[in-house]
Amino acid sequence: MSGNASGGPGTSASEAPAASGIKIQVRDLDVFYGSRRAVRDVSMDIAARSVTAFIGPSGCGKSTLLRCFDRMNDLIPAARVHGSVLLDGEDIYGPDVQPVEVRRRVGLVFQRPNPFPMSIYENVAYGPRRHGVSDRSRLDEIVEQSLRRSALWDEVKDDFRRKSALALSGGQQQRLCIARTMAVDPEVILMDEPCSALDPIATQRIEDLIEELAATFTIVIVTHNMQQASRVSQTTAFFWVDPDRTGHLVEMGPTAQVFTSPKERVTEDYVSGRFG
Repeated sequence: MSGNASGGPGTSASEAPAASGIKIQVRDLDVFYGSRRAVRDVSMDIAARSVTAFIGPSGCGKSTLLRCFDRMNDLIPAARVHGSVLLDGEDIYGPDVQPVEVRRRVGLVFQRPNPFPMSIYENVAYGPRRHGVSDRSRLDEIVEQSLRRSALWDEVKDDFRRKSALALSGGQQQRLCIARTMAVDPEVILMDEPCSALDPIATQRIEDLIEELAATFTIVIVTHNMQQASRVSQTTAFFWVDPDRTGHLVEMGPTAQVFTSPKERVTEDYVSGRFG
């Protein structure tokens, strides 16, 4: 049932909340790990400056697909990607495209916070330095702006140059990782279950932050928490897994529609807790 070129079965691009246009276009995407096909026939459009949630059971290909958007699957020797992923109309798997440039434009926040064992300041400055920013005043500006945008500045401003990032709480560490991602000025932020290791209060802070960031960034979030998907996203894509363990897109559409009047029975069973 997947493979619809405009966002899933029965969903056209015009139905998505794409006031600012389409940022990512996926066409006929297959992902293989060795001889095993992990994801098949995915085609979708992801709207710019909005939040798109990927939901579905474990093993249905959500995270695998997410990693296609910043070419992280390139780092897995047995992985192969067939099809196309267009970022602003350019195929990021084109022969002349450098993965490092893709990863500057498309940032990834992992499931568990992964701050570097250095100061808060050096964590945020790390990416800009790698991309050639050496002027101290410019680095100071980037670090402060990124910490402010991640809603962390007020909590760390007194000692962020000296304090180890590892001394922060789990929720603070995750917001620091978001700040570190924003410091290289990406266009897209991918989040792979960013709240799964956090308590409810920290989760609420991250969800509030996602809502604020969507005014500036295109955000794609993988989550097993369907309540979270319904709270933070404008568009939801539901994935399912075949008996041979191949994941595929079942349907995609406005979040309210997917949760209240899905087009496919398996989607209805999943979101209602019957799991097909």
